[in-house]
Amino acid sequence: MSTQAPDRVEPDAALLLDSLPVPLLEVGAGNAVLALNMAAEEFFGMSRQQIKAGGMAEIAPPDHPIYLLLAHLRQRGGSVTEHDLLFSSPRFHHEGVSVQGAEVLDHPGHLLLTFHQPSTARVLDQQQVYRSAARSVSGMAAMLAHEVRNPLSGIKGAAQLLEQAVGDADRDLATLICDEVDRIDALVERMGMFGEAQMDYRALNIHRLLEHVKLLASNGFAKDLRIIEQYDPSLPHVWGDRDRLVQVLLNLVKNAAEALHETGKKGDITLMTSYRPGIRVTAPGTTQWRHLPLVVTIRDTGPGISETVRPHLFEPFVSTKVNGSGLGLALVGKVMDDHGGVMEVESRPGRTEISLFLPLAEERAGLS
Repeated sequence: MSTQAPDRVEPDAALLLDSLPVPLLEVGAGNAVLALNMAAEEFFGMSRQQIKAGGMAEIAPPDHPIYLLLAHLRQRGGSVTEHDLLFSSPRFHHEGVSVQGAEVLDHPGHLLLTFHQPSTARVLDQQQVYRSAARSVSGMAAMLAHEVRNPLSGIKGAAQLLEQAVGDADRDLATLICDEVDRIDALVERMGMFGEAQMDYRALNIHRLLEHVKLLASNGFAKDLRIIEQYDPSLPHVWGDRDRLVQVLLNLVKNAAEALHETGKKGDITLMTSYRPGIRVTAPGTTQWRHLPLVVTIRDTGPGISETVRPHLFEPFVSTKVNGSGLGLALVGKVMDDHGGVMEVESRPGRTEISLFLPLAEERAGLS
């Protein structure tokens, strides 16, 4: 006896497009946007109604290379790809974008555009740099604590004895020695934070941590600046050490405030959270995958990070500040490595964003 398979229900085309993680636009005559998916809405920071109403002009200025791509497709047909494009507006900023264009079959004059970012690969490449920097600083911290800090106490003790025994003319020199010993000791103490400390991992509400950081900043180094909060209230808990994460967030907000103060103009710092699936990395030395969908972003409207400094930003002793030690961002890299997270840095004049990709509490707890 034969059985007949049940009729297959074909999925709706619009639902299929919205399920795609790649931003997609259908462009018609006059560069009108006829259709787009949810990924395109997120990519351009606008609703599909806004994009459809404004057309391609909402996405790119008239002199943008994407219009040459569209003209090529209309004249010659087929498909074409343009690499390393920049899309930027007050709502979005994407560098190094590849755009693939093709004709829509059975719809003459309709063109299909997809937008591809190298962001995931860039995040992972940056993380390798940060992890190497964190490891080098950890080894240096252990060496300094043993080889430098112990002799410093003897030097300071001798200088204090000299300060009491010498005359007025030489007392200033003995005081200078004590002051410099204290300065070096403070630097070594900061380096000690890179050592292997006991971590207290638990499920944390990331928004409570950000509210605590905002309170500290608003009553201290950023009291003259506007701090904006853009949170996704539906986010689950993050897995981490509270004190270390507060330290990282406070450091990033302080750097943003100092960058704004350097301009001498009023500016904004924005604290953002979002859920961004797709970032997965393997734990060092294992085959275990880590899912890092929870994203915390610190954005400022300062002058941006110079191209020469950016590749070395999280390395120890690299600083753009006159009196900076270059350890703050190196410590951020160390703490993120301890949490199994990764970072992404995007910067241009008027806008700098540092994003932290962190694990969810339920996933990390399930692995323990």
